[in-house]
Amino acid sequence: MKLFDVYPLNNITINRAQGSYVWDNDGVQYLDMYGGHAVISIGHTHPHWVKRIQTQLEKIAFYSNSIIIPLQQELADKLGLISGKTDFQLFLCNSGAEANENALKLASFHTVRKKVIAFSKSFHGRTSLAVAATDNKAIVAPVNETDHIIFLPFNDETALAECFKAQGAEIAAVIIEGIQGVGGIVPATISFLQLIRSLCDQYGSVYIADSVQCGYGRTGQFFAHDIAEVNADIYSMAKGMGNGFPIGGILIAPHIQSKHGMLGTTFGGNHLACAAALAVLEVMEEENLISMAKQRGMYLMNQLKAIEGIENVRGRGLMIGFDVPENLKGLKKLLLEQYNIFTGEAKPNVIRLLPSLALSRKQADEFLEALKEAIIEIQTTVA
Repeated sequence: MKLFDVYPLNNITINRAQGSYVWDNDGVQYLDMYGGHAVISIGHTHPHWVKRIQTQLEKIAFYSNSIIIPLQQELADKLGLISGKTDFQLFLCNSGAEANENALKLASFHTVRKKVIAFSKSFHGRTSLAVAATDNKAIVAPVNETDHIIFLPFNDETALAECFKAQGAEIAAVIIEGIQGVGGIVPATISFLQLIRSLCDQYGSVYIADSVQCGYGRTGQFFAHDIAEVNADIYSMAKGMGNGFPIGGILIAPHIQSKHGMLGTTFGGNHLACAAALAVLEVMEEENLISMAKQRGMYLMNQLKAIEGIENVRGRGLMIGFDVPENLKGLKKLLLEQYNIFTGEAKPNVIRLLPSLALSRKQADEFLEALKEAIIEIQTTVA
């Protein structure tokens, strides 16, 4: 049977991983500055994470949400403590797309409205409503198309205020990434996030903070949106939440009431997923990884800004992007094939860095030196 071909693949097979390194089936070591798309939060195969999952697997791996699963409450308590959202409610699911899908659905239930504001270059997932709120026509199937989504320019306060003034009574929610990931590492401004909070309060709409990629400590705060010092009504999470084990969730403000049948999931919050997620939070706390991400990110960004050739270095913590000019367009490919370093990208010309929050200073320097050498190599070849 042939695999359905939906991804362009690098001709590399990874069969072992540890910390910020991975090895292919020929034993070649690679530095992972991409974290499998921001998923690896505490480092590949962290021993505590492995042990937590193994221990749980020997007890029970799965039963449905028809019974009490104490690990869910344990996860909720730990997550509330570390995120600072102790009075919020937790709903568990399996992925970022599911998290955003449930957040949007819950907002509509709560407000009894249909309109959703999303933004240019947004990415919220590939499921029905999440993809409808994603600004990429290529991945929106005809069945996903809806006139319920209003796309506005990102960080445009005037456009947002005017939209609410014209349609505020119809708007169920505003969904926004604290830092756009697929959109090219573009941070939302503090004033823009504060305006969203203010307008949602004024018009009775729900502020959804998509934290799937930019959350879970990656920016040096638990949620990237926290920089604005206002609370969202719903935070969506996934990626770094399980360090590679599929889990997602939404944190829901206390004023949004639940009822039976409103949301549901078969696999969400299963025993193994909760064990993995608890291990992530325990390691983050024990190893002070949120503070580490902030410090390491500042160091990386300062060093990157001093490198000639690349442009527009931006981001926060260990969510960093920079533009690659036309004369260096093969840079990402060269870093992988000749320098054994995984990085990410965003179209048309952005390199994204999303490494483990446990990235060491030595590993950061290893990347920086390789980047400088790769730039010189390209420039010399072109000349």
